[in-house]
Amino acid sequence: MARALEGLTVLDLATFVAAPFCGTLLGEFGAEVIKVEQPGIGDDLRRLGRPAQPGLSYWWLAESRNKKSVTCNLRTAEGQALLKRLAAGADILAENFRPGTLERWDLGWESLRAVNPGLILVRISAFGQTGPYADRPGFGRIAAAMSGVSYLGGFPDRPPVPPGTPTIPDYLAGLMGAFGALVALEHRRRTGAGQVVDVGLYEPILRMLDEMIPVYAATGHVRERIGSGTEYVVPHNHYRAGDGGWVAIACTNDRMFARLLDALARPELLGRYRTMADRVRLRDELDTLVGGWVGGLAAREALRRLDAAAVPCSLVYSVKDLFEDPQVKARENIVAVPSPLGGLLHMAGIVPKLSLTPGAIDSAGPREAGQHNEEVYGGRLGLSREELAGLRARGVV
Repeated sequence: MARALEGLTVLDLATFVAAPFCGTLLGEFGAEVIKVEQPGIGDDLRRLGRPAQPGLSYWWLAESRNKKSVTCNLRTAEGQALLKRLAAGADILAENFRPGTLERWDLGWESLRAVNPGLILVRISAFGQTGPYADRPGFGRIAAAMSGVSYLGGFPDRPPVPPGTPTIPDYLAGLMGAFGALVALEHRRRTGAGQVVDVGLYEPILRMLDEMIPVYAATGHVRERIGSGTEYVVPHNHYRAGDGGWVAIACTNDRMFARLLDALARPELLGRYRTMADRVRLRDELDTLVGGWVGGLAAREALRRLDAAAVPCSLVYSVKDLFEDPQVKARENIVAVPSPLGGLLHMAGIVPKLSLTPGAIDSAGPREAGQHNEEVYGGRLGLSREELAGLRARGVV
């Protein structure tokens, strides 16, 4: 069965993670994604993280899956002309250069729209295309700091920390870019007009800060970091088990809390902690109570008892634990695909799961920069091998 986005063509002009992830998501559901890399050195993601071999990282192989690689020197007039020819037949172009870079290369929105009025241009940058910070550079750590989420991470007497890995803002920006592209495609279906999708790297996390913005605007309350707990819900924390493992417990209403007391064999305490306001007021006391109970058990025994009482809970997993978990296996959250280096390469599976047109991973990231030059430039643009050899000799591809 054809995948949902088959027939769409995406040009990925971006580097590192954010806008490339937009292309990766679209490619998983059938779009043809053409990765445009710098001649000679390729994308910087090829060298970021732990190497699978010199100059080729596991990160690249996983996140550039399903893409075709071409090389093109966008700083040259010939390279710009080639890119415009590719854009003329594309549906979506994703980039994450600093604002103004494409314009300096005569590849800005007006130039691209002139060759393809229906093109969707996804632009992901540190602070967006407008505003006083638009020209500033930035990466995921900067975006997390700007968004407000890093301020919340960690304990009150220690420095703020980013959320898990500093690349989470990059991935969320790529996700929002893909969502914006699909919305823009629906508008194009109705009107024929393309448009720009503009995402600042910090904006998706800012959008996800639950009640923080309306609460501050209404009351002036600034949420402070409190470690692994949650300001407005208790018990909602990580608790250390007797065997050294960690158990996450989340009781977000009175019914869940009553079931937790049943698991603790302390139902008589319900009166003392009857409302959420009581539980928040007595946070330290209640966390000590729950922590003492978990600390007296092995992590999996605590989990068994919590599960039996229908209390939301989980072990706090390392990546090793993910590989061993039956739920992760059943959902194919980790999959193995053939590696261009030989053997199998494990990577995260497809999300979301569609019942009629599921996504798929056809290949890991291309091993060589420009691996598909002949296929793309010859097949799509009709360049002969001699013309391609001339472009290569001039450093254009």
